[in-house]
Amino acid sequence: MIYEVRTYRLKLRMVPEFLKVFEEAYENGRKQLSPLAAFFVSEVGPLNEVIHIWPYKDLAERESVRAEAVKTGVWPPDVNAMIHEMKAEIFNPFPFMTEFLSGAHGPLFEYREYAVNAGTIPGIINGWKDAIDARMELSPCAMAMHTEIGGLNKYVHIWPYESFEHRAQVRADGVAKGVWPPKGSPKGAIITQDNKLLFAAPFSPLR
Repeated sequence: MIYEVRTYRLKLRMVPEFLKVFEEAYENGRKQLSPLAAFFVSEVGPLNEVIHIWPYKDLAERESVRAEAVKTGVWPPDVNAMIHEMKAEIFNPFPFMTEFLSGAHGPLFEYREYAVNAGTIPGIINGWKDAIDARMELSPCAMAMHTEIGGLNKYVHIWPYESFEHRAQVRADGVAKGVWPPKGSPKGAIITQDNKLLFAAPFSPLR
């Protein structure tokens, strides 16, 4: 399984119209070929940003599905005039994160993105493997994945929360109980850390 993460920075005040046009095209043709894993809109962090995440079996399936989508005549949606900047990346999930979380788990989502030193991803995955079960007892992880195509030596993890207060409480509990952040990751692996707080679009499978 791979995940394509498409991040669009929209022009000012274009988010509502973008969601309307995107949803119509998605529901009327694209969804039947392959459904979204999630669709998010930024609330804290870069504003006027949307993130849509698509699961595929492999790159070959991605190519075939995208070609079939064009044949429907409704995809891609007519949104180019609303977009300021576009970015696409391909991610591999951590081995123990086999499926993207789905259903009602939010409505708030934290998208954490770390750039790391080359060669450290395997050690980071091992550190997560030892710690994730205890962390998931506090709140679920929607997905943890690392880049295959795009900005390399980067990993992303996505966490749903009931509210800003719930996020703060869970993070404090993880530290207090000594279960998070993972202790087994390579020291000095992380170069930069960024996060965004997001809300799910109404049509997102994860919401």
